[in-house]
Amino acid sequence: MKKSRRTQHGAALIELAFIMPLLLLLTFITTEFGRAVYEYNAVVKSTRDAVRYLSVQTPNTHVTEARNLIVYGNTAGTGTPLARGLSLSNVPAGSCCTWQSAGASPIITTVTVRVSSYSFHSLFPSVMGVALTGVNGNIVFSDITATMRAPS
Repeated sequence: MKKSRRTQHGAALIELAFIMPLLLLLTFITTEFGRAVYEYNAVVKSTRDAVRYLSVQTPNTHVTEARNLIVYGNTAGTGTPLARGLSLSNVPAGSCCTWQSAGASPIITTVTVRVSSYSFHSLFPSVMGVALTGVNGNIVFSDITATMRAPS
């Protein structure tokens, strides 16, 4: 019995050394995925706030304030962006906010806000040679839109 114990001495350390890179990789992947979801959710929430703000304004007005609301979380445009990589270039003035009218008696007006080409910038583009995200550590999301009916 004593001899078999000696052959097992240090086996747990060797097994830990083999499994540790995989555990670290899973930890980094989980962390970066959580950060990506968190930042995406922050942009979606700010887009909803902007469309809610514009829905009570006169059509084709207050676009600058809505763009600031999306990027900075306030209408003044002060402070840091809500998400890394989010800037006013992701919310172009000409195409970010559109109003549409439809129907007759009553006419229903809707406003749509769009964020284009928002990309998540990973802190760890690769771990041990395995790429965690897209090109250069960036994940480019599809357009984020929100539409709301404006009161008549």
